[in-house]
Amino acid sequence: MLGLLLAGLAACTAVPAEPLGPTYVVFFTPFSADLDDAALGVIADAGRAAQGAPGHRVVVAGYADRIGSTAANQTLSKLRAQVVADTLAANGVDRGRISLRPKGSVGGDPGVESRRVTIDIY
Repeated sequence: MLGLLLAGLAACTAVPAEPLGPTYVVFFTPFSADLDDAALGVIADAGRAAQGAPGHRVVVAGYADRIGSTAANQTLSKLRAQVVADTLAANGVDRGRISLRPKGSVGGDPGVESRRVTIDIY
């Protein structure tokens, strides 16, 4: 009986493997965490989606390209994620729902695809 109860509780608190909707992507210029108008628009869209899904987590993952040191890229990816999270909060998303995931540098092309923050709602 206790096993069934615990299994039921685990099912209630399990995080979905897939996001509820699309992944929102914010792009940055090299060595920057500044938001342009396009980025602000993406964050506003993600904020509206998050507000439409109360009780769900918002995961903000920051990335940097491979140019520069590993430590600098980790710091930059964290700063980018924090800037996006702060803007989501300013747009009305409860900070308690937002999780930061700084990923640091990513391999491959050092272009704009690597200089991004993704926002997913789970």
